[in-house]
Amino acid sequence: MSECNVKILAIESSCDDTCAAVLSGTMLLSNVVAGQQVHHDYGGVVPELASRAHQQNIVPVVDIALKKAGVKKEEIDAIALTKGPGLMGSLLVGVSFAKALSIGLNRPLIEVNHMQAHILSHFIQTPNEEYSPPAFPFLCLTVSGGHTQIVLVKDYFDMQILGQTLDDAAGEAFDKAAKIMTLPYPGGPLVDKFAKEGNPKAFSFPTPHITALDFSFSGLKTSFLYLIRDGKINNPNFVEEHKNDLCASFQYRVVSILIDKITRAAEETGVKEIAIAGGVAANSGLRNALQEAAGRHNWKVYIPKMQYCTDNAAMIGITGYFKFLRSEFAGIDLVPNARFEFGRTPAGS
Repeated sequence: MSECNVKILAIESSCDDTCAAVLSGTMLLSNVVAGQQVHHDYGGVVPELASRAHQQNIVPVVDIALKKAGVKKEEIDAIALTKGPGLMGSLLVGVSFAKALSIGLNRPLIEVNHMQAHILSHFIQTPNEEYSPPAFPFLCLTVSGGHTQIVLVKDYFDMQILGQTLDDAAGEAFDKAAKIMTLPYPGGPLVDKFAKEGNPKAFSFPTPHITALDFSFSGLKTSFLYLIRDGKINNPNFVEEHKNDLCASFQYRVVSILIDKITRAAEETGVKEIAIAGGVAANSGLRNALQEAAGRHNWKVYIPKMQYCTDNAAMIGITGYFKFLRSEFAGIDLVPNARFEFGRTPAGS
C-alpha cells in the first residue's frame, strides 16, 4: 500500500464540536463539524450538555464524512481519535465510538494529542491548492480558549514547549472580556469584530511582567473588569458608548503580548519560520500583527485557514497519518486524558 493512499478516519470531540474527517495520505477528502447551539443560552460550554450532544451527533457526522469523501468504512486503514486534552465527558464519547468502530472493522486506533494536532494542521493538503507547509524547525504560537503556548517544532513529534500560560489562556481572556461587556457567547469573535471599528489606543492596559517565554492573562482580565466597573459608576451606558474602543484596546494588548513573546522566542532560537495555530489564530488582529512582524524581522509566516483554527477532525487525521507511518498504534484499552500534555521535555532526552 502506497503511503499517499493510506486512508485515515479521524474523530474529534474534545469540547463542544463533534467532528469527523477522512484523509488519504496528507490529502483531505472531507471535514465535517457539528456545533452545539445549546450552550449559547448559558454563556459558555456546559460539560454535561456537551457530552449528550456528542452522543447525538457522532454517528451522523462520521457517516456524512465518509460519504463526502467517497470512502466506504471498510476502506479505512486506521481510526485516529482525540485522547485529550479536553472535557472528559466529551472525550469519552469520541474515544468510545472509535473503539467500537475499531473492533467492528478490525482497524487499528491512533491516539492524538489535541494541541499537537493544532500545530500539525499546517501539513494538511487540499485538492487544487498550493501545498506549502512549514520547514523544520519552526516556532508555533498555539493560542486557544484553554491553552497559550510557544512550541519549538523540530519534527512532526519532536516538539518542545518553550513557554506557556501560567494561569488563563488568551482565548479565555477574550471570552471573559466579552462576558464582562455582556456580549453573547461565544464572545471572542465579537471582540474581534467590534475591534475593527475601534481605537486600539483609547484605553491603556498593563503588560504582565512575566519572565522567560511564559504568559499571564489573569491580571489583564482583572484590569478590564475594574475599568468597566468604574466606567459604569459615572455612566451606565459606558460599555455601549465605548464598545468598539474597549474591544480594540483589549485586543491590542493581548495581541501585543503574544507578538512580543514569539519575537523573543525567535531571537533566542534563531528560528525564522513562524506559525500560529488554535482558535485565536482566527483573530484578525493577531493575523495582521504577525504579518507586520514578519516584515520587520524577515520571518516566513504560516497562518492556517479559518476552518483549521477552531476544533476540527482534519488536524486529528493529519497527525494520525504521520503516526500511522511510524506504526504508533494504541491498544483497545486506551482511555481519554483531560490533561494530556506534551513537549516539556525534548523528544529523545
